[in-house]
Amino acid sequence: MRSLFTCLFMSLLFQGTAQFDVHFDNKTLRIDYQHAGNSTEDFYFLDEVKTEPYWGGSKTNLIDPFGYGEYQVKAFDLATGQLIFSRGYSTLFMEWQTTTEATKIQKSFAETVCMPCPKNPARIELYTRNRIGVSEKKFEYVFEPSDYFTNPEQRMSFPVFDVQVHGDPSLKVDIVLLPDGYSTREMKKFKKDCLQFAENLFNFEPFRSNRKQFNIRCVLAPSQESGNDIPADSVWKNSLLETSFYTFDSERYCMTRANRTMYDLAANAPWDQIYVLVNQNKYGGGGIYNQYCVSVSGNLSSAKIIVHEFGHGFAGLGDEYVGDVSYNDFYPPDVEPWEPNLTTLVNFDRKWGSMISHGVPVPTPDTKENEQVIGVFEGGGYATRGVYRPAHDCLMNTFDGDVFCGVCLDAIQRMIDYHTK
Repeated sequence: MRSLFTCLFMSLLFQGTAQFDVHFDNKTLRIDYQHAGNSTEDFYFLDEVKTEPYWGGSKTNLIDPFGYGEYQVKAFDLATGQLIFSRGYSTLFMEWQTTTEATKIQKSFAETVCMPCPKNPARIELYTRNRIGVSEKKFEYVFEPSDYFTNPEQRMSFPVFDVQVHGDPSLKVDIVLLPDGYSTREMKKFKKDCLQFAENLFNFEPFRSNRKQFNIRCVLAPSQESGNDIPADSVWKNSLLETSFYTFDSERYCMTRANRTMYDLAANAPWDQIYVLVNQNKYGGGGIYNQYCVSVSGNLSSAKIIVHEFGHGFAGLGDEYVGDVSYNDFYPPDVEPWEPNLTTLVNFDRKWGSMISHGVPVPTPDTKENEQVIGVFEGGGYATRGVYRPAHDCLMNTFDGDVFCGVCLDAIQRMIDYHTK
């Protein structure tokens, strides 16, 4: 006989699925737009509305409970005003706004939001979190399912290789791996690198214990040339996703501006997370929460780069190290960061206070006797002062060790559960 807990869980699961079926078709609505502005202003300009054949996300957890990200997308049923979907996310544009360049010029970045495709007319709203941490509505679009300008075509169709598939996409964390800088003759190498990606990811907790909660697929899409761009070395490659080192003039920051191509490639498979593997030995990568991650495949530190960047892209974890970036005041000292593993002590009560053992001082001295405790250590989020991290060290800080701190482990596990339960 099934336990009461199991029966209640199955009842809730059925109710959530039924609600999904009322409001959504089992495919993706994709909205491409331009995000433009400078260090103090941002504007949204609609580019294209598309439908895609798969919805890889949860069918039960449709409303974002976390409040992570610099931005948020919300969808409301037009007839009733009911909120039917929401999700937080961050973007490369937001990071650019904190650079010196953004104080001098205006720039636009191509961006995308995705959601299950509404069956009925829906009002879609985009929000920006301002510098005091308050979300402001910046854009509104009414989606009409009958609008014949909504583009259903699949522009880039390529074979998909299953790295590991453990079940229904709506009940798993689905990662789609995209190649950059792999030529046609290197597709076998890409498949091998994807298998190694999985082994690297699941070599670390909590991913190891949750391996069966993940599906991983890769899209076999070759580039014209092998490798990618390294501007400071005058290396420019004709690669499909146009990844480049020296993003924001930071040598190891390797990202892409080929947004449309990236999402066109991802549409070949159901996905929750997009991860770009770059055919490169040079150290580098990057991760943007609920947008995409990038990692090189051939560096000696590739395994730790992979899990570090996935911590950003999947769980919304912040960097716990100090300096070595070109950002200006990335975390205002009078605003509590949204990242679950950083605090300015403005509103620490909603962070990891319950995980600190009795007798551990707050703030916590970074001394030898505190190396293994969860505390509140000053220095994090690129700042030496005013921003605090949970532990002496963590994979979100240095690569000296092989583990996430307890706070990051908890944040990752909660995100896995959100996608799979």
